[in-house]
Amino acid sequence: MINELIYMNGYGSYVWTAFAFTLISFVSLYVVVKVQYIKEKNKFITKFGTLNSKRAAFAKTQSINKEILSNTSNI
Repeated sequence: MINELIYMNGYGSYVWTAFAFTLISFVSLYVVVKVQYIKEKNKFITKFGTLNSKRAAFAKTQSINKEILSNTSNI
């Protein structure tokens, strides 16, 4: 039973190689995106500091931010 799953009528080497390549690609993509996210988050915190709820509410009341937010919601 297990041997049939591994060999897959002679196609096992192709299937398992493709599966491993796909899995490695997804894991590496996840790691790259996670590292970029952490870099950008640290840059944001360095430039703006933490954004508490009071500052976030103030940012929403500014006219330029309202315009930006209204344009992005249509996408």
